[in-house]
Amino acid sequence: MTFIIIPGLDGSDEHHWQSRWESEWLTPTIRIQPASWTSPDLTDWSDAITRAVAQVPDDITFITHSLGCHALAHWLTQSPPARIRGAFLVAPPDPEAPTFPRDRLPTFTSLPTPRLPVPAVLVTSTDDPYCSPAAATRLARSWATPHIALPDLGHINTASNLDLWPAGRDLLTAFTAGLGFEAASF
Repeated sequence: MTFIIIPGLDGSDEHHWQSRWESEWLTPTIRIQPASWTSPDLTDWSDAITRAVAQVPDDITFITHSLGCHALAHWLTQSPPARIRGAFLVAPPDPEAPTFPRDRLPTFTSLPTPRLPVPAVLVTSTDDPYCSPAAATRLARSWATPHIALPDLGHINTASNLDLWPAGRDLLTAFTAGLGFEAASF
């Protein structure tokens, strides 16, 4: 199995748990490479996901953060290949919240939240400034995915000081075990 990492706005810096997992824990891993990290364009991000998937001959599990959750949800509506095994979705922002940076994300406004066609789990924080607990519950229902609300982790990003985020690693390990993959395989 290969993991494809889809960061959020501006990508994940070297201290972000996604970057740490990519460099220190998970193999094999690919990170999407859109041209529009700072002013995200949904078509560009979808194309970047398609390019990353095309590089992988085996089964794929996505690890997404923030805006990457919405980019993947959109991409999954485009008839994904059968080898997509799952999606580990972390801290999606609420597109309806006043904290959503609409001016920087014009193509990400009015995002549909369709039922996801692959197994997924949504991990959020009870004090995320970009997604209230009620909004996280709404997204989980729309995406038809289990929801794990962790206490007081903010946006689950670099500012949360999670280092390698061991609790997240445990959640991903449990999720992939449920997909039929052994933790020892990565």
